[in-house]
Amino acid sequence: MTYLSKTMILVAGLALAACTNPDRFEDQAGLGGGGFGAGAGAGAGSVSDPTSPAYFQQAIGDRVLFAVDQSTLSPAAQATLDRQAGWLMTNRDFTAVIEGHADEQGTREYNLALGARRANAVQEYLVSRGVAGNRLRAVSYGKERPIEICSNESCYAKNRRAVTVLAAGLGS
Repeated sequence: MTYLSKTMILVAGLALAACTNPDRFEDQAGLGGGGFGAGAGAGAGSVSDPTSPAYFQQAIGDRVLFAVDQSTLSPAAQATLDRQAGWLMTNRDFTAVIEGHADEQGTREYNLALGARRANAVQEYLVSRGVAGNRLRAVSYGKERPIEICSNESCYAKNRRAVTVLAAGLGS
């Protein structure tokens, strides 16, 4: 057996040994099962923690939807953005990138411009609600990052959106 073969067997054995205990990281920090990962419970960073990005995404709402060829905020979008502004005002250690998106209809250039208008509308609304402008950045992906791929209205409606993506530790 060559040196390379022995090394490969050793590495494979170590890799398998590392997978034998799926709960090995639970309760290491004395969080009572609130460690890291999908089953985090009420620990820091979980959906139950009102200061976490997971809470922002699930409970507050990280996206707003738009009508066809529009960048005007609906009353439902404004309600979501009011909650986002409140969360961002409370959690000042976070900054956000607002991603503007469009459905697949139209040219790439048109949809990039439409996504930019949507992201800017959200950014301006959040600033008008007291969020510091230097904590927000707008970017457009146009039709390049769909969340639904099919050629019917139900998919198009989900892709006409602006998503607020949080980043920690960058606030001023």
